[in-house]
Amino acid sequence: MHIKYGGDEPMAIAVDVAKDPKAIKSKFIGNFTKRQVICFGAAAVVGVPFYLLTRKVIGTDVAALMMVAVMLPFFFVAMYEKDGVPAEQYLKQVIEMKFIRPGIRRYKVENLYEQLKERELKEKEVEALERKQKRWKEERYGKAEKQAG
Repeated sequence: MHIKYGGDEPMAIAVDVAKDPKAIKSKFIGNFTKRQVICFGAAAVVGVPFYLLTRKVIGTDVAALMMVAVMLPFFFVAMYEKDGVPAEQYLKQVIEMKFIRPGIRRYKVENLYEQLKERELKEKEVEALERKQKRWKEERYGKAEKQAG
């Protein structure tokens, strides 16, 4: 807020207004939103015990760096926003777009000629098997009837 004082001129007040009212977020504690406070709290709950448990084993410097690495995903979720969409929803949309529903969908053509050709081959195979079975029966049972007669 800027207040301008002029000698005989009337007092003018200039107030900075955000261009997009949707960009204004209600603050919860200090200058942080509820989402940021929850994520920072979760980062502290995970990171501080991690540091306290590992500092004697791997050293203070390495434990501190690893604590920061463990806390970074929480900070990312708290702070990152793309086009008004929070990080986890944005990542979900990206995963769906890239992996679950691929962008290029191929049209699979049913080749009817190929199906007819396969059907004809199967029919010929069945006919050949039937002929073979008929000859086998004639050889086996035809000889038995001649011997009995």
